[in-house]
Amino acid sequence: MRVMVTGGAGFIGSHIVDLLITEGHEVIVVDNLSTGNKEFVNNRATFYVANICSPQLEGIFSKEKPEYVIHQAAQVDVAKSIQDPVFDAQTNILGTIRLLECCRKFNVRKIVYASSCAAYGETDDRSIKESSMTEPISYYGISKHTPERYIQLYSQFYKLPFTILRYANVYGPRHTPKGEGGVVAIFLQKALKGEQLTIYGNGEQTRDFVFVKDVAAANLLALGKGNNEIINIGLNQKTSINQLFGVISSLGEIPLGVPVYLPARNGDILYSQLNNTKALQLLGWKPRYDLLSGLKETKQFYETEESFKAGDTDEQK
Repeated sequence: MRVMVTGGAGFIGSHIVDLLITEGHEVIVVDNLSTGNKEFVNNRATFYVANICSPQLEGIFSKEKPEYVIHQAAQVDVAKSIQDPVFDAQTNILGTIRLLECCRKFNVRKIVYASSCAAYGETDDRSIKESSMTEPISYYGISKHTPERYIQLYSQFYKLPFTILRYANVYGPRHTPKGEGGVVAIFLQKALKGEQLTIYGNGEQTRDFVFVKDVAAANLLALGKGNNEIINIGLNQKTSINQLFGVISSLGEIPLGVPVYLPARNGDILYSQLNNTKALQLLGWKPRYDLLSGLKETKQFYETEESFKAGDTDEQK
């Protein structure tokens, strides 16, 4: 397969690119490097530094003629979406529409879209199914959910197959503190630097943490399965931020100290746990990493990567 990965220099995208290449696919990466890192881009991929909102995108499609598109490029910071909703919408909504137009014009066979658990908004403390109501409580949640409807209509009007993957909180090697799941990167980086950790709210808010390599595997499977479906990608396990603190403490050799608790922030949901039954049934996907094994591998990465030891840890998600 000839696959384009938007955001392929980013945290999740770069892992998808590595897996695609390992499986023998040709890969084209499009990333503007606003948050991505060119060092993450597999040297066997064809790499374009370009913005999905730019007219340059059509020229790349014309030249490379991808058969499939995995769309990871996005503005992923909840706080930034509230501070600058125009930029958030331009990137996540208009950027996706430009991409869809290119898919239509150049006869792409399928698009796989990275959506978010933020689409659900505030829910009860329960396992969330894809059929649950979608009522985002942040501009980021809106800007990730809105493209789902555009993708569905492009499929209806132009017969463009799709799979929409709604991610839980993704974490793992190469992650920065920005975006969903950023609390893992923040806790590990601050701990390795001996800094005090901050928790917003009482720490009893829950998240469903899913390891990035499992997410990459779901994208690979979605290229050939789950046509025209919305599918949750998570462990279907809830972990409170206080519990996460405890698990990281149990890894050893990381002096966490006592966290500082600050008021909860706008746009942060209280509960998140994604039911993954549909992913198993339609994709044959099952996560291989539990939280402990994923955190161990992530910690090893941060310990060996100097740039990540010194990372920006101002934002927590």
